[in-house]
Amino acid sequence: MILLGILAGLTIGLLLGGRLAALRYLRFRYAGLILAALVIRYGTQALIVRGFAPAEELRLPLLAGAFAVLAGALWLNRSIPGILLVLAGVLGNALAIVVNDGRMPAWGPALDAVGIPVAELAAGWQVLLPAGVDLAFLLQAGPLGDVIPVPLGPLTNVVSIGDVAIATGLGWLLVDALRRTGEERDGGVSLWSGSPPATDLQPRPLILGGGRGPGLAAPVAAHGTSGTATGGTAPAGRSIGGRIRAHPYLRLAGDARFSAFWLAQTIGVFGDRLNQVALGVLVIGLTGSPVLSALVFVSAMLPNLLLGPIAGTFVDRWDHRRTMIAADLIRGGLVLLIPVAASVELWLVYPLVFLVTTVSCFFRPARAAAVPRIVREEDLLAANGALWTGETIAEIAGYPIAGALIAFLGANVALAFWLDAATYLASALLLLGIAIPPVVRVAAPRTQRLVAGVIADLREGWRFLRASPPLFQNTIVSTVGQLSVGATLALTPAYVFLLIGAPAPVDGAVPGLAETLGLLEAVLGLGNLVGGFVVGAIGSRLGRGRLVIVGFALMGLSTIVLGLAGEVALALAASFLVGLFNLVWLVPSQTLFGELVPGTLMGRVVAIRSSIVFGAMTGAAAVSSLAAGVVPPGTIFAILGAVTLVAGLAGALLPAVRDAGAPRAA
Repeated sequence: MILLGILAGLTIGLLLGGRLAALRYLRFRYAGLILAALVIRYGTQALIVRGFAPAEELRLPLLAGAFAVLAGALWLNRSIPGILLVLAGVLGNALAIVVNDGRMPAWGPALDAVGIPVAELAAGWQVLLPAGVDLAFLLQAGPLGDVIPVPLGPLTNVVSIGDVAIATGLGWLLVDALRRTGEERDGGVSLWSGSPPATDLQPRPLILGGGRGPGLAAPVAAHGTSGTATGGTAPAGRSIGGRIRAHPYLRLAGDARFSAFWLAQTIGVFGDRLNQVALGVLVIGLTGSPVLSALVFVSAMLPNLLLGPIAGTFVDRWDHRRTMIAADLIRGGLVLLIPVAASVELWLVYPLVFLVTTVSCFFRPARAAAVPRIVREEDLLAANGALWTGETIAEIAGYPIAGALIAFLGANVALAFWLDAATYLASALLLLGIAIPPVVRVAAPRTQRLVAGVIADLREGWRFLRASPPLFQNTIVSTVGQLSVGATLALTPAYVFLLIGAPAPVDGAVPGLAETLGLLEAVLGLGNLVGGFVVGAIGSRLGRGRLVIVGFALMGLSTIVLGLAGEVALALAASFLVGLFNLVWLVPSQTLFGELVPGTLMGRVVAIRSSIVFGAMTGAAAVSSLAAGVVPPGTIFAILGAVTLVAGLAGALLPAVRDAGAPRAA
């Protein structure tokens, strides 16, 4: 896996116009310590495999010492893009090895999946984990062991999540190193110098989540915007390689702080998708009940309604970096408990899911507030676009990977939650390694004043929203139009369960459920991606209001087709269209609010809108969940899809909606 990461980094770096000669300028602090630690780490393993008795006796202190030195040296080099992710992987592998007395744990089912006999485990180096994913498995650090099968011909192996992190980090490092220009290398030190390189971790002067949701959560920037933030037009005469290297995404990739931040968010999104698929499979597998499965997702939606409007007010009074790190650690611990709770009493899962989303309500505004203080002002638009792109890629790739992994796990679905917990820990470590300039604030108000201030802010936001016909009527249309979204969020696992014929569980797992669920969600994300490009291509010609109308009408029609689909292929096509037309109304709505709401009121106006929309979505999800006990989920989709279609058509009758943001005459 690590070799694949290195090869991928070299290949991508060269394709982006980099040169191998640039590698001689790669700069590390204390490179001698890194080399010594690696020699001890892999030398000890080689000697153990060959039966060298002294290495066997001293294995734990040798390996623990090597990992400690390596981790410390990597931390001192955290200004290099990709190194923080390598450090996260090293720490994961170190924990797995130290917990098992100097042996790397490997999982039998993963070995079987790629055809590696247990007898071929490296003698004295690897130890076999329990076959069942239970407490004993967890206590042996099983989620951090070699549990991921990689069937790649001569490179077939089982790897750990730490190996994946190391490979990704090294690949990222090489892509950045290959594309560096001579000017960017100036002022550095040689690879073997102990002197500190120039670091991007010093605080800079203070410069002052999307998809299937209630809107106004994804980056406001539409695709196709010109200018330096999105790449603009390269100066005349610049070579293709130079143009590629000058792209703002690659410039941001070379910023150690932003690359670590981007990786933390992308890893977190992937973990969330793994969690989402696992939740649906877990509850359906245990109960076979559409109602109980849907109520899990209702529990996950409630905090957005109850806390979404006010969480940002509190976060604005806290340190944003510490808030994000604490949120990741808390969510990791909660997710770790979900399969344990399900094995005791299913109802214990519901409060845990509620708490995970509750913590996320505080993470999201902290993340949004941190971005402008990590990147330069001229890179802010590109940074938001890069974050959105990363999340979209994580969704498109994450869902099918999650489905395949959970299908492979079968009755051992608990491991999916524990791997999700590991992604939260990796995200926290990445955030821990970056510096974010603090916001200078006045003394925190007393609790009574804080509560009164929140209420006053919300009232002011409501008055502005109510007094603006384009924004208020758009909110009403969006509220009704997204009732179908609430139902699909809650009932998709149950819908897929019936779509594939409601097969009986085999060894605690429903055949075909995880794969189909992951694929359905993936094509929805792909539709979102395509929809963003569609809006960028035609948005300026149709106007904001007309796009909102078209988007809701066609999303409703697509949802009707999804509900009535009797086969997987048609359901996948309909899901793609739902995702596409979701972006057709979402992006112009975001843009409309950005144009009409003053910056000083944006937070509270969006909070009020989110409260209204999330309230309706949560109510639709709750009612749909209860109705699913007597009405098939597909029928519910079709009914609420018709409501979305009507909402879109009704918008055409409202001038404030229809004519909002109309294109100016030439």
